Amino acid sequence: MVTEKRVEQIVQISAIVLLVVGCLLVLQPFLGAILAAAILCFSTWPVYRFIEDRTGGQRWLAALVMTLLILFVLVVPLALIALSFREDVPQLVENARELFARGLPGPPDWVKAIPLAGEQLDAAWRELSESRDKLGEALKRLLQPAREILVKTGFIIADGVLQFTLIAFISYFFYCDGAALVAALRNALNRVAGDLTERLLGIVGGTITGVVYGIVGTGLAQAVVALIGFLIAGVPGAITLASLVFILSIIPAGPALIWVGATVWLAYNDQTGWAIFMALWGFFVISGIDNIVKPLLISRGSAMPFVLVLLGVFGGVLAFGFVGIFLGPTLLAVGFNLVRRWTETPAATEPVNRDSIT
Repeated sequence: MVTEKRVEQIVQISAIVLLVVGCLLVLQPFLGAILAAAILCFSTWPVYRFIEDRTGGQRWLAALVMTLLILFVLVVPLALIALSFREDVPQLVENARELFARGLPGPPDWVKAIPLAGEQLDAAWRELSESRDKLGEALKRLLQPAREILVKTGFIIADGVLQFTLIAFISYFFYCDGAALVAALRNALNRVAGDLTERLLGIVGGTITGVVYGIVGTGLAQAVVALIGFLIAGVPGAITLASLVFILSIIPAGPALIWVGATVWLAYNDQTGWAIFMALWGFFVISGIDNIVKPLLISRGSAMPFVLVLLGVFGGVLAFGFVGIFLGPTLLAVGFNLVRRWTETPAATEPVNRDSIT
């Protein structure tokens, strides 16, 4: 009798496992979009509730408004960026080609003063500036990979347009049934984690909010002010450069690579006034956001080592495409904070009921 019951339990567990595996295989192509939609809905839930109150509690109408807002705020700008990449990349490459064709100016005095490598850099710079042939060879080695990177980035962004369209579609149903889904999730966690359920949900919720508002919010803010600066100064390919600022915002001083390049281009084209403006705008506004806005947006619960943020972005892009820029760091941040809380000593956390563990 006992043996038959055990066999029955094994069969039931095996059937459940097969069912779960089958469901995962069916949903695997959409898993990234589902996770991103869940994160997006959670982060924007207060906005949804505000709209729901203004629509008299009509959940379907509030969900429709939020879906249209996602399309307008995320999908439309991404589509414009993808189109600008197709138009701006050849122009940016041609501008760089013309810049090098005019000849490279001599190195400034401060290059030679760089510790350890200053003299070698100064000599290499002078050699390139005095020899057009070597400058042309260096141009060929640099421009072709740069063009390929920009083109691939454009394809990734175009893929992001399709992914975010799917995310907006899924988000509609998450907004409509969000309260019921959260209640079901809480009940499921209660069966597994017991008294730790609310604490786990608090960690996950705080981490998601911190990453989305901190990392993504800061990147968007830097991209917007960079776009404004590029348009004012008349820098070509402003939308493309602003999107690169957003992508590089995860790296310390990453956006500076873009606005410094724009400043050099303006100065080299005898637009000294606009070059000074671009340098001041980049230093105080674009890069200043990283030091001012990020600490205000990001929460303490989402802080994690920079290497995890970097791995999250690149690994997320490889695993989920463009949406991985948001999804990768968020998932790693949640895992990092859960592991960190789990490994804290009992003295630093809430009292632990050892009887319940055993």
